[in-house]
Amino acid sequence: MTSPLEVLSLAPVQTEHFDVLIVGAGLSGIGAAHHLQTTCPNKTYAILEARSEIGGTWDLFRYPGVRSDSDMFTLGYGFRPWKEPKAIADGPSILKYIKDTAHELGIQPHIRFQTKVVSAAWSSAASRWSVVVETGTDKQRAEYTCSFLYTCSGYYNYENGYTPEFPERESFRGQIIHPQHWPENLDYRDKRVVVIGSGATAVTLVPAMAKDAAHVTMLQRSPTYIVTVPAQDVIADFLRAHVPSSLAHRLVRTKNVGLAMFLFQLSRRAPKLAKRLIRAGVAQNLPADFDIDAHFKPRYEPWDQRLCLIPDADFFHAVKKGKASIVTDRIAAFTPKGIKLESGAELETDIIVTATGLDLLAIGGIDLRVDGDPVDISKSYTYKGVMLSNVPNFAFCVGYTNASWTLRADLSSDFVCRVLKYMDSRGFSAFVPKLDGSMDAVPILDLKSGYVERAAHRFPKQGTRAPWYLPQNYVFDRITMKLGRIDDGVLRFSTRATVGGGT
Repeated sequence: MTSPLEVLSLAPVQTEHFDVLIVGAGLSGIGAAHHLQTTCPNKTYAILEARSEIGGTWDLFRYPGVRSDSDMFTLGYGFRPWKEPKAIADGPSILKYIKDTAHELGIQPHIRFQTKVVSAAWSSAASRWSVVVETGTDKQRAEYTCSFLYTCSGYYNYENGYTPEFPERESFRGQIIHPQHWPENLDYRDKRVVVIGSGATAVTLVPAMAKDAAHVTMLQRSPTYIVTVPAQDVIADFLRAHVPSSLAHRLVRTKNVGLAMFLFQLSRRAPKLAKRLIRAGVAQNLPADFDIDAHFKPRYEPWDQRLCLIPDADFFHAVKKGKASIVTDRIAAFTPKGIKLESGAELETDIIVTATGLDLLAIGGIDLRVDGDPVDISKSYTYKGVMLSNVPNFAFCVGYTNASWTLRADLSSDFVCRVLKYMDSRGFSAFVPKLDGSMDAVPILDLKSGYVERAAHRFPKQGTRAPWYLPQNYVFDRITMKLGRIDDGVLRFSTRATVGGGT
């Protein structure tokens, strides 16, 4: 039985109302705040951030070499040009860019740090959300209310990454580290390191650690497509030297969007040609006798998973210099000295890094309710990839899988502001994306990566017809999100929300 003191400790201790609450002060949340205060300057808003710093992903990850896997002219904001020389930027530079944006645009004072959203309940009678949070290190309960709730919390679990069960893990006498929880001041100088994984994190860690480690081995179960790109964009450098910075930014952004779309369409429509081109790029950067097919011939088609971009071939250079190597095999068990492989070989090592992926989490794990009924996210459909079927006055931000996250985030926030302005101009207090009837469903994240497939059942679905699908096409999205009608018959508006939960 719960004691009166326990009940008191669970009760919210304050209530404060805002027109809009944004969840998350990372790349998406800061961008959303800019769109809101620029397009809807009369709206009051706050950003609720669970961590104690701005930056989200770029504040969380501290492993060696952490960097973007998209060019910064598209990963950066459309409203604030990226001015640094590197097109593929390191984590600290990206974090500074986000913090500078928040400071220069007057967003930082709106952030409530160490404020984790636990639940959000919509009341149709009141036309508002009641948002319960935990604040501070002692997790005191507090409550906010808002007329519109916008989650910009990304799509993975900040508390824990994904690590599979390794037989005899406890027998290993060295250190085992997940990149999401990198120890401060880890000393790996002159030590042997095994990085388990073959995705973007692994191919970033290997060359960064190889500079100081005795040797770094990337142990992969199966290969990944790896593409070399220049660390600096010479066209961008030329344009920034000869035309105004805002124009240069738009031109480079357009160029890079077009190039990314071309490569994606090539991979989808002519996968054999795409594979030959990718393989040729790998062969160009490795010794002639290197067994490319053993280590760089994936079993899947290009863009079934995200391509790994490596700036200036740094990963391949580490391999050529003998500072790093690749082993393609399966783990049989950990041993006191390292890892025993199914082939019978053993990798002796001092440090094991489990770059084995992320644990995905929809809308930050918030307990969402509408008029007392819990919202089953997995049974919801996404309206234009930004709202949930039958959930009033709510939006979430998710990026592209085939292009830079921020391209889609900017469009989502722009669309949210269009809806808010439309409501104000007509005196509406609520809307709901109404899904009538049934429709075939497909996963919202259209990748075959292990971390995506493991969590697909936790995420909302997309449909097979507009506006219930996310087309993964920036040009199409830009037209429909910026110019499409708000009153499309699917968004139902009212002066008092009358639609409850369900799908």
